[in-house]
Amino acid sequence: MLLWMAVLLFVPCVGKTAWLYLQAWPNPVFEGDALTLQCQGWKNTPLSQVKFYRDGKFLHFSKENQTLSMGAATVQSRGQYSCTGQVWYIPQTFTLTSETTMVQVQELFPPPVLSAAPSPEPREGSLVTLRCQTKLHPLRSALRLLFSFYKDSHTLQDRGPHPELCIPGVKEGDSGLYWCEVATEGGQVQKQSPQLEVRVQAPVSRPVLTLHHGPTDPAVGDMVQLLCEAQRGSPPVLYLFYLDEKIVGNHSAPCGGNASLLFPVKSEQDAGNYSCEAENGVSRERSEPKKLSLKGSQVLSTPTSSNWLVPWLPASLLGMMVIAAALLVYLRPWRKAGPLPSQLPPPAPGGEQCPLYANVHHQKEKDEGVVYSVVHRTSKRSEARPAEFAAERKDSSIIYAEVRCLQPSEVSSKEVNIRNTLQESLGDCEEVLC
Repeated sequence: MLLWMAVLLFVPCVGKTAWLYLQAWPNPVFEGDALTLQCQGWKNTPLSQVKFYRDGKFLHFSKENQTLSMGAATVQSRGQYSCTGQVWYIPQTFTLTSETTMVQVQELFPPPVLSAAPSPEPREGSLVTLRCQTKLHPLRSALRLLFSFYKDSHTLQDRGPHPELCIPGVKEGDSGLYWCEVATEGGQVQKQSPQLEVRVQAPVSRPVLTLHHGPTDPAVGDMVQLLCEAQRGSPPVLYLFYLDEKIVGNHSAPCGGNASLLFPVKSEQDAGNYSCEAENGVSRERSEPKKLSLKGSQVLSTPTSSNWLVPWLPASLLGMMVIAAALLVYLRPWRKAGPLPSQLPPPAPGGEQCPLYANVHHQKEKDEGVVYSVVHRTSKRSEARPAEFAAERKDSSIIYAEVRCLQPSEVSSKEVNIRNTLQESLGDCEEVLC
C-alpha cells in the first residue's frame, strides 16, 4: 500500500519534465522542408489523447498517434511547440505535459530583386536585360532554382534555369510593370520580386505648328493662338515657341500631347516667322516656320539714303532736265561757269542734240549751286516759227541745262551707273564728270 502511494506521488512530478518531450525534424528546418512533430514518452512509453500546441494555442488532437505532419515548412511555421498526453500506470492514467520546443524555419533564399540593365529607362531601339537576383542558403546551395518573368498580366518566360531575360530593340510599347518569380523544382517554395517599372524613352517626332486666328490676317489688338504638337515621343515634353530666333513662350506637357500659346497682337513687331520646338531629354526637334502677317502691315525698317534715293534719282534728273529745257526755250540762254567757244561745231545728223559745252565746277561743302552745266545745239528749226526769230537763230538753237551734284556720302553705286548711262547716251559728245 505504501509502495503504490509513492508511485502516485513520483510519477506526476517527474512526468512534467522527463517523462514527456516534443521533438521536431528535420533539424535545422528550411523553407519547403516537410516539418514533422513527435510527442514521446520516457523510454517510448505509449501515449494516448495527444494534443499539440503552438505558442500556447491548441493546434491538433490525436487519440493514439503521437506524430503530427505539418507539411512544407514556411516562415510562418516558426514558433514555440509543446504537447500533452496520457500515460497509463496500473491501475490509473496520468496526463503529462512536455516542455516547449522552439522551431526555427530558416529562409531557403531571400525574395528576388528584379533589375534592368543598362537602365529601367532605356532609349528606344536599345537592348535591355532583365536580371532576377537571389541566393540560396549555403547549406542548401545544391538545390536548383527556376526563374519566371512577367510583364503586366502576361508571362514573358515560364520557369526556366536562366535568371536573365533579354529584350532586343525595345519599343515604346515595351514600357510597363515587370516582375520575376523564383521557385524550387518541386514548387514547394515560390517567391516574387517587387514590381519594376520600365519606361522606354522614345525620341520626339518633328512637331507641327498651327496658327489660329480670324478668317483674315489679324490686326493690332486681335488674339492669336499657336498650337504645337509632336505626334510621338516619351513624356514629359517641353515645348518652346519662337518668333524668328527669339523665345516668346514655353509650356510643359507632363503626359505628352500638345501645347498652345495665346497672345494678343500688340504691334507690327509681332508679325514674322513663328516656329516651335519639342524636347523630352532624348531628342529635340524644330517645326517648320509659319509666317504671321498683320492686316495692312508695312516694312518697319528705317530706309537709308541709298534705299530711297536711288529709285527716284533717274526720274528726278530727267524731270529737272525737261523743266530746264522748257524754260530756256522761252528765255534768253545764259552761262553759269564761263563763256562759250567762239565757233560751235556743226549740228549732228538728223537733227539730234549734242552737247556743245560742258562746264564742271566742284562746289564747296553745303553749297547747293550748279555743279555742272550742259549746252545743246539743235540742227532743225520748226518752219512754223515766225521770221522775226531768224535774227536770233544762234541763240534760239541753244538749250542750256544744269544739274546739281550730290555729296560724296550720298552717292551710291547705282547713281554711278546712272551717270555712266547718261554719258553713253551723249555718244561722241564731250564727257561730263563730277
